[in-house]
Amino acid sequence: MKGIIGKKVGMTQVFDEHGNVVPVTVLQAGPCYVTQIRTADKDGYSAIQLGFGEIKPQRLTKGQLGHLQKNNLPAVRHLREFRIQGDVDLSEGSTIKADVFAKGERVDVIGVSKGRGFAGTIKRHNFHRQPKTHGQSDRERAPGSVGGTTNPGRTFKGQRMAGRMGNDRVTAQNLEVVVVDADRNLLAVRGSVPGANGGIVVVKPTTRVRR
Repeated sequence: MKGIIGKKVGMTQVFDEHGNVVPVTVLQAGPCYVTQIRTADKDGYSAIQLGFGEIKPQRLTKGQLGHLQKNNLPAVRHLREFRIQGDVDLSEGSTIKADVFAKGERVDVIGVSKGRGFAGTIKRHNFHRQPKTHGQSDRERAPGSVGGTTNPGRTFKGQRMAGRMGNDRVTAQNLEVVVVDADRNLLAVRGSVPGANGGIVVVKPTTRVRR
């Protein structure tokens, strides 16, 4: 099973063996604790639950603490499940670190995008502005018509309009692992990943086949 929970630290750049600049995002990946192993016989599916982000025990409920203390684990803030196929060589209470991935591997990074609040159609859907001339005074950034008149006489579902933008689950696919620092629990992946600095991310082997 490969997968880890982490935190986005920020972006920087490194140099490859040819002296080229490589933009990377640094992730604090782990340490993660195996808090539970779900099996098909008992739970109906196979998965591993990982915990990340140690906090004060008083910040958790008694039920959450009992779930962790069953395996003598510290109090952690974030729990995530990773589906698996077949048997797994991990046990409850074990630790997973950043070296679960190797340099050169391809991964998918899942995070929550930055929330932009209520946004208009130009920012949210990349609409064009309307003409600034021909007598218009307040229609420059307006969306324009949103539906027909007599036929169909209504607005279709899914019409792109102004509304809440961002704060969605986003997956950055097929990113290359550039740096693995197991001693400091750091991963550096090429390119950007979703979310703000300090946001929680999940790193998994990529599901996208590179062609």
